Amino acid sequence: MNAPDSTLLARQQLYRDMDPHHLTPLWDVLHALVPPKPATPCVPAHWEYARVRPFLLRAGEAITAAEAVRRVLILENPGLRGQSAVTQSLYAGLQLILPGEVAPSHRHTQSALRFIVEGSGAYTAVDGERTTMRPGDFIITPSWTWHDHGHEAQGPVVWLDGLDIPMVRFFDAGFAENGSSASQAVSKPEGGSYARFGHNMAPVRHEAPFGATSPIFSYPYDRTLEALARLERDAPIDPWDGVKLRYVNPLTGGWPMPTMATFMQKLPAGFQGKGWRQTDGAVYSVVEGSGVAEIEAGDQHWRFELSPRDHFVVPSWHTARLNSEAGCVLFSYSDRPVHQALALHKEERLP
Repeated sequence: MNAPDSTLLARQQLYRDMDPHHLTPLWDVLHALVPPKPATPCVPAHWEYARVRPFLLRAGEAITAAEAVRRVLILENPGLRGQSAVTQSLYAGLQLILPGEVAPSHRHTQSALRFIVEGSGAYTAVDGERTTMRPGDFIITPSWTWHDHGHEAQGPVVWLDGLDIPMVRFFDAGFAENGSSASQAVSKPEGGSYARFGHNMAPVRHEAPFGATSPIFSYPYDRTLEALARLERDAPIDPWDGVKLRYVNPLTGGWPMPTMATFMQKLPAGFQGKGWRQTDGAVYSVVEGSGVAEIEAGDQHWRFELSPRDHFVVPSWHTARLNSEAGCVLFSYSDRPVHQALALHKEERLP
């Protein structure tokens, strides 16, 4: 039997001696800390709405919106169980509100988006202005603004909640405050923010009401769909994205929120998309139509058959291809603004 290597013994003794001083050797972990390509623990995942919806309705029987504050089922990435995250920087959940309910007023430093999945007639109120929810609408709750939700119509209403909770948690910058009443006082007419900022114009004298966040907090689906249909008819179809538009802050031309980018795209009937990958992980909601998402990483492959109101996630640096025989409309959001602000964003469009 060979004698122990003296260098190895000295190294092991070094580790033992410095451990109480909270010192560890970089050379043991360098390749994990600075990998040759992104090595996310996130995995692709698909939430079929037909399977999820019964659990939402059962939640509606088990707890009220007032008791829960926000009655939401978290879309938790299988690779991040217990972390309330869909990617390492983003949160996703499906929120249910029933007729007569109010989700009470509060505010927090986390930015939030609402994408309406099912039902009409509920409302969200932001900073004293209400907007009525309709399927396909994209609604913003800016950081540190009072907001509440209510439902004065018929039938359940469900929306996708997208927040930067994991990102804010990483920076230890989370604050929250509950309102003094369930519903905030409505002090502005519905549609007022869109009238001021939503027509490629702005008041001559104004301040950005939500700082770096868009002054429009409700982007109606009918106008978005009209733009997509016009481009599908008159413009070239992108081989990777079909017809894809990004939502913008009309005051800056930039992203509507400082931490999250939002997109809407239409895959024309018969679309067979080319592969792409990007460093920003993205969450998708199927608005209408059907299609297939194929995702690859190394020798692993996922295939998701997509139906209306389904949701899926494409993690960082996973190759994805989108196909649709009948045509499909997809909403998505990602953490791209932060990637770009830090000069980290990378994207490849494969042949």
